[in-house]
Amino acid sequence: MNQQKRITILSRLRDANPTPTTELEYSSPFELLIAVLLSAQATDVGVNKATRPLFAIAKTPAAMLALGVDGVKHYIKTIGLFNTKAENVIKTCRILVEQHQGEVPENREALEALPGVGRKTANVVLNTAFGWPTIAVDTHIFRVSNRMNFAPGANVDQVEQKLLKVVPAEFKLDVHHWLILHGRYTCIARKPKCGSCPVEDLCEYKEKAE
Repeated sequence: MNQQKRITILSRLRDANPTPTTELEYSSPFELLIAVLLSAQATDVGVNKATRPLFAIAKTPAAMLALGVDGVKHYIKTIGLFNTKAENVIKTCRILVEQHQGEVPENREALEALPGVGRKTANVVLNTAFGWPTIAVDTHIFRVSNRMNFAPGANVDQVEQKLLKVVPAEFKLDVHHWLILHGRYTCIARKPKCGSCPVEDLCEYKEKAE
């Protein structure tokens, strides 16, 4: 795919959704961090259902820590891998309290040192909470980038590096939101909705559906 096509695709996605954001519900960097940590192998809808009552009583690392592992499990038991996630939430909160004055660090290395937080989660927090031009590649973005030939790669790291290289600066802050929403609602996994896709004429997918 040539660069002019990419720019046109991003321009159309921006025109359709000028101020995209995550579908996870949060009111602080801490709540966003916990929501993203819980979202692995789970839907945003499912995470939001669990975090609404959880965040109502535990808005800070100290308050979450006070719940303990079993207390957190009570709220997130409907989410996949909840046992491991509850332990990671508590371990993460303890580190935030003891090492970061109860604040989420605006630092990649510090974020990735938190239990259950990998590069993708760190990218989401840095981008959405702190406005960094990072690009978090999940399964939707990986699929869309390869299927459209927008930024192909054999794994998520390759796709991330390709996106960082080919996406112009003016689009970098929001591109991961546009691509994830496009993958979630239009360029879906089993049968993409090519007929209603706003960039179908620019897409290089060879097996387009009607």
